[in-house]
Amino acid sequence: MRVLAAMSGGVDSAVAAARAVDAGHDVVGVHLALSRAGGTLRTGSRGCCTIEDAMDARRVADRLGIPFYVWDFSERFRDDVIDDFVAEYRAGRTPNPCMRCNEKIKFAALLERAIELGFDAVCTGHYASLVDTPDGRELHRASDAAKDQSYVLGVLTAEQLAHTLFPLGATPSKALVRAEAEQRGFTVASKPDSHDICFIPDGDTRGWLAEKVGAQHGEVVDRSGAVVGTHEGAHAFTVGQRRGLSLGVPAPDGKPRFVLEVRPVSNTVVVGPKEALATAEIAGQRHTWAGRAPAEGAFVCDVQIRAHADPVPADATLSDGVVTVRPNEPFDGVAPGQTAVLYDGTRVIGQFTIDRTVSAVPVGV
Repeated sequence: MRVLAAMSGGVDSAVAAARAVDAGHDVVGVHLALSRAGGTLRTGSRGCCTIEDAMDARRVADRLGIPFYVWDFSERFRDDVIDDFVAEYRAGRTPNPCMRCNEKIKFAALLERAIELGFDAVCTGHYASLVDTPDGRELHRASDAAKDQSYVLGVLTAEQLAHTLFPLGATPSKALVRAEAEQRGFTVASKPDSHDICFIPDGDTRGWLAEKVGAQHGEVVDRSGAVVGTHEGAHAFTVGQRRGLSLGVPAPDGKPRFVLEVRPVSNTVVVGPKEALATAEIAGQRHTWAGRAPAEGAFVCDVQIRAHADPVPADATLSDGVVTVRPNEPFDGVAPGQTAVLYDGTRVIGQFTIDRTVSAVPVGV
């Protein structure tokens, strides 16, 4: 099988590519250049797509004896990930750029080009498992729960899964992956994991957004609409946030207030007690299914609303293209724009972008 190995320059994708070679596949390595900024180097950066990362990936490919290329996807990345990130914050939502990158870049743009060039599959270093069944390929959680990345892969469709390989899915721990890289002589064996948003190298998301969106003073109000403070830009706040609130009026009970809602049209931030973060219902219509879609109507599932959150048992309904989820126990601090991934045990059913939330604590309570 002809396999295109997406090589980020990290240890996971390096070992994944090596295992694809060991499996007898005809493997070609590719690194995605997602930024044209010449100063995007590892120094001071906490991302995953730097110039140094490309060099690390090339060294691994050379050691494996496979062809290696760097593909410029910077324009597509800007349009589909960075611009989307800014637009979502401008609209008062909290996006997940890693989800968009997997959806639009790694398993759309990359896979499309791979198939056009005659490759059968794209191989990545994600921690997730694929199971082939009579009904098609299924996406499941990885063996290592601590490293499981099925949440950020929940955007994949059945067609994309059919052309995907995750060689690390059954590996019990990341430590074993690093040990294998060491044995293979990869210089990335002890390379730190990437984290934070790759296109915001210094990690200052608030400052980065201020430059893109612009500062605009507005009011901070409580759930009754009373003004309790001011802000310099609603884009800098997200649901559940406690720090960074400039409140001139203390809460009657003296307890801390948290961001409950961001209203971009009025440039208003709504705050309230921690209890009001409890969310009894979420819904959205932008959904995809990782394999067979659920039938119209009600079904039970587990729901995960963040990459490292625990799954929550819930009752879900698919009706007129809208997915509505009511958890058995309220979620804590859900923001529109987040992604809800639905599971049946370890199997990923699909995902949807949260458009609407309903607090478990009515106003005035």
